[in-house]
Amino acid sequence: MTATKGLEGVVAASSSISSIVDGVLTYRGIDIDDLAINASFEEVAYLLWFGKLPNQAELDQLQKDLDEYATLPEPLIAQMKLYPKDMNQMAALRSAISALALYDDLAEDMSQEANHKKVVKLQAQLPAIVAALGRIASGKEPVAPKKGVSIAHNFLYMLNGEDPEDTAVKALDQALVLHADHELNASTFAARVTVATLSDIHSGITSAIGALKGPLHGGANEAVMKMLEEIGSMDRLEGYIQEQLDNKVKIMGFGHRVYKNGDPRAKHLQKMSKELGEMNNDLSLYEMCIRIEEIVTGSKGLKPNVDFYSASVYTMLGIPRNLFTPIFAISRVSGWSAHILEQYENNRIIRPRAEYVGPVDQKYISIEQR
Repeated sequence: MTATKGLEGVVAASSSISSIVDGVLTYRGIDIDDLAINASFEEVAYLLWFGKLPNQAELDQLQKDLDEYATLPEPLIAQMKLYPKDMNQMAALRSAISALALYDDLAEDMSQEANHKKVVKLQAQLPAIVAALGRIASGKEPVAPKKGVSIAHNFLYMLNGEDPEDTAVKALDQALVLHADHELNASTFAARVTVATLSDIHSGITSAIGALKGPLHGGANEAVMKMLEEIGSMDRLEGYIQEQLDNKVKIMGFGHRVYKNGDPRAKHLQKMSKELGEMNNDLSLYEMCIRIEEIVTGSKGLKPNVDFYSASVYTMLGIPRNLFTPIFAISRVSGWSAHILEQYENNRIIRPRAEYVGPVDQKYISIEQR
């Protein structure tokens, strides 16, 4: 046996949920461009879970279920208020999702009906948790969810305490569509490994959040925004980026392990960035991003990935930087849970082997002789 570092190029599972072939991302065989332009996030979540787009009655029922499940248990809110005010938001989210299982009477029910219900409940509750954590960290009281509005609308409402602009809702909804699933990425694989032991859905999602917390998976858009804040203005931009390139410092938000000719999701976020800048009468972040792309792509041949423009999109939506990765989780929980359901359907415990490279032919030495 020979190890493959990072399992690169290793096919570890069969899946009918999403694919990346020749740089084209699809969900259940539908091109991401088609979905980004035409579908709501709720439609995409249903597609991932059930393998087809919902009809109107099915979409209406999903909306009713999301409305019913979005309210958080009061003991969980009380617990979140005890977290440190300077908490890492992904650590807080990981803890809250794990604790959420304690208040779900279906948490240990492994029937298909219960698992499908828990998937929808988690999709409804995760945005409410992220918004509540954001407000608590700012010294504000959590805002209860509204009924009859989209997940994107509800999240912005719960975070800011007021109804958002239509352009803002559209932008966030599209961002959620673009982040919903991405084949067998690190957090999805972590979720599948966990539930392959027949552990519960909450444990699988907690494992996924733990994997997403790492800066090599989640957090790139936070790093992009930090870079934009350090640059500050267009007159400092070229010198800053050139210095980074000269010193061989990685420019965050560029390149992707599975996309050699550019991330197909980036162009949609670039368009959103411009639209939000126009809505806010401030195109400075968008223009800075465009210029950075010109320099980096021209110099290194690297193209922006999904994280690069999402940083400016979230900032112009009034979302604090420390919530960027939790918002990723709001979207990706749809994909994680779809993969969990798929794992349960045809389960085999995921137990790979390791290539041993340590010493051989060793003998025990008594403690007196060591």
